[in-house]
Amino acid sequence: QRYVTKVGKCQVNLGNIQEKKRFLSDIFTTIVDLKYRWFLFVFTMCYIVTWVVFAVIYFLDAWVRGDVWHQGDPEWGGCMVVKISRPKKRAQTLIFSKNCVISRRDEQLCLMFRVGDLRESHMVDAKIRAKLIKSRQTAEGEFIPLEQSELNLGYDT
Repeated sequence: QRYVTKVGKCQVNLGNIQEKKRFLSDIFTTIVDLKYRWFLFVFTMCYIVTWVVFAVIYFLDAWVRGDVWHQGDPEWGGCMVVKISRPKKRAQTLIFSKNCVISRRDEQLCLMFRVGDLRESHMVDAKIRAKLIKSRQTAEGEFIPLEQSELNLGYDT
């Protein structure tokens, strides 16, 4: 079959498509082809629906735990929602002191350094790792120029 005959007549007929489910099989292209106002409507509705679903789940959790009936009760411990995020560039706003000090603390030598946070939002559950890099010679006589060992920063206490 040719789309255009040899004499130039177009054999493609434009008309309504009866099978609408074909549009849903390629949802990305369908959304891209939507008119601007319909695209905004779909985007806004998806955003609103996801937050409504989250609110319903949160309310059902409060209902099951009994928080709904204990509003204003200082004896009752309700639940709290915190936005959890893990920003990738957060480490660039943490600064370490250029100098460190070895000093006595509780009759033990301690390595002390400062960590500063440039952002106003506080970090929750921050973890800092420190490594000691030094040269050493083993009992067998092997020389290790850059041996790394983890320093205990006292998170256990």
